[in-house]
Amino acid sequence: MIIGRVNPAKRLEDQGITGLGNVYYNLLEPALIEAALKRNEGTLGKGGAFYCSTGAHTGRSPKDKFVVRTASVEDTIWWENNKPMDPAKFDVLHADMLEHMKGKDYFVQDLFGGADPEHRLDVRVVTELAWHGLFIRTMLRRPDRAELDTFAPEWTIINCPSFKADPERHGCRTETVIALNFDRKMILIGNTAYAGENKKGVFTLLNYILPGKGIMAMHCSANHAIGNPDDSAVFFGLSGTGKTTLSADPSRILIGDDEHGWSEKGIFNFEGGCYAKTINLSKEAEPEIYATCSMFGTVVENMVYDEETLELDFFDNSLTDNMRCAYPLHYISNASETALGGAPKNVIMLTCDAYGVLPPIARLTPAQAMYHFLSGFTSKTPGTEVGVTEPLPTFSTCFGAPFMPRRPEVYGKLLQEKILAQGASCWLVNTGWTGGAFGTGKRMPIKATRALLTAALDGSLHDVEFRKDENFGFEVPVSVPGVDAVLLNPRDTWADKAAFDAQAAKLVKMFSENFAQYMPYIDEDVKAAAIG
Repeated sequence: MIIGRVNPAKRLEDQGITGLGNVYYNLLEPALIEAALKRNEGTLGKGGAFYCSTGAHTGRSPKDKFVVRTASVEDTIWWENNKPMDPAKFDVLHADMLEHMKGKDYFVQDLFGGADPEHRLDVRVVTELAWHGLFIRTMLRRPDRAELDTFAPEWTIINCPSFKADPERHGCRTETVIALNFDRKMILIGNTAYAGENKKGVFTLLNYILPGKGIMAMHCSANHAIGNPDDSAVFFGLSGTGKTTLSADPSRILIGDDEHGWSEKGIFNFEGGCYAKTINLSKEAEPEIYATCSMFGTVVENMVYDEETLELDFFDNSLTDNMRCAYPLHYISNASETALGGAPKNVIMLTCDAYGVLPPIARLTPAQAMYHFLSGFTSKTPGTEVGVTEPLPTFSTCFGAPFMPRRPEVYGKLLQEKILAQGASCWLVNTGWTGGAFGTGKRMPIKATRALLTAALDGSLHDVEFRKDENFGFEVPVSVPGVDAVLLNPRDTWADKAAFDAQAAKLVKMFSENFAQYMPYIDEDVKAAAIG
């Protein structure tokens, strides 16, 4: 039985997906919540938020993600970073998944990936769970209802958590699988209820498609000055570095919190919502994000709550450190209505340094910016991936290696061209540890980070005195109004100076050893900016 609004020529049957039970097309938020509650998928929380658990998978499963190896992508996929799947194995996986789906009810959402109509991707997401439909409807761009009558999906994602893959039969690693097929324009997801796989699947597609058009795909948040969309800024960073928190600045307009493109016209958000980490979220420090957790339709994942009062516990990480909420972009009062902005005037690279060595902010030359972009140093924070239980120092090129189907130099060259054409200022910002490494030091005070970013974005930071960092070669401010000067020199925050020097030397060596892989592919100016 078909329920809902859909292009009559583009139903699931027209895609060869047959024998299902009820199929619910493009339900709105109230209907999706009602269906999820009837199916016992979660709890109606305060303000109409939807509380749910993702089960065993409370983060992404990057080791179970595959790209189907076909002739059309053979020479353009970065195979060292993307596990290949045999096309024949994918066909068996697809057939087995469709057979498993027969007789069951499914929820379909037809959505756009991208706020720029010229470059957006038409995506159909087929979900076994009603709340997954609510999640992806929140996270992608929602067509006008009339647009659904002619919506023709270019890509289809099928998400079936109850399906268990067979590694031998399907050519995967475990019973969990995320498989992308660029020839068949399809993503299959099985044996994981973690909703983030849906949105990151779309991000991976755009990361492959857009660079082929000369458009930079970025794992970043973005905002612009009030009243001036041309004064925009992008914030690169992996999960846990502060992209969502720092871009949600009440003194600026939020374009988006995670995924953007940079075209010849400027930047555009890929998404229609935000997916914020909620661990230790406070009403005082982040009032707007905090407020979304009790607003209608917000999806609250893996949070402990009082079953009587429905009060959320933002400090109980017994389920996972990766507790999250997904809410529409317009729930933030200063969010952009268009999700568009001009070419960035400031490019900020966020890192979470678990070694406690990097300063809270550093000014980068364009060549240094390319070096740190390709290096992508940060620390994976607990919960964002399966098996990460404490901060793990890592190099994730382009600040998003798990989502990069092409070689990193493709993205690095595009970003370099964009920065040089715009004359953007570039900054490295450490939101990680100070006064010692993880376990000894403490997290960088968010008030200090915000003050430094404000000075960078309004241009006043260029007017202060800078020193050259002896370990990394970039410029660091000596003093900034409103910021404790001790924070600006990491060595001064350590009680044991010799221990700091040892940690700094260790990190410099890690940078040097990691970057060796890119040396054959980069220009001389970036080689000269290399550390170590």
